[in-house]
Amino acid sequence: MSRPALTFQRYTSQEAREVRGTVESVYRGSYTEAIERGDPFNSPDVFMRRFDTYTRNNTFDLVIAYADGEPAGQSWGWLLAPGTFWWEGLDAEPEPGFTSEDGHRTFALSEIMVRHELTGRGIAHALHDELLGARHEQRATLLAEPENTAAYRAYTSWGWRTVARLRPAWPDAPLFDVLVLPLPLNG
Repeated sequence: MSRPALTFQRYTSQEAREVRGTVESVYRGSYTEAIERGDPFNSPDVFMRRFDTYTRNNTFDLVIAYADGEPAGQSWGWLLAPGTFWWEGLDAEPEPGFTSEDGHRTFALSEIMVRHELTGRGIAHALHDELLGARHEQRATLLAEPENTAAYRAYTSWGWRTVARLRPAWPDAPLFDVLVLPLPLNG
């Protein structure tokens, strides 16, 4: 199937809170299987509490993709500040200074999701490029569940590389692989 014509809308942290209902709707349409399994980490209420926490960060950056005027997917992240909690739970630092943040070095890509019925059409890649294409940090990082092979294959084909493992402090959080990508995208 071909990718539908997309338009993108970027939202600041304040603007993201104003479209919270859209964010939840896209989440529910994207994580259908995880929600159905009943894993507490993936429940919509728990997910939206994490979203509320993320949007307290004034560097939060959200992009929503629209197809035919309807939300098709979304992606977001934020800058890692000095003393960030992002790296807590890291199994080992891949190199000296890896976790040192100055508020300008690393963009944390937290989510990319596409409504289930629209997957496999290049929307996730388009969201990835739209969000990260505007970033000017040295690198981006994300956390990926190793068993999510479809996402993992996509990330590595987009240039991400695995550097470590990490279990976040969120209750019931799984063990993730830590991936990094040099920025800017076309640099």
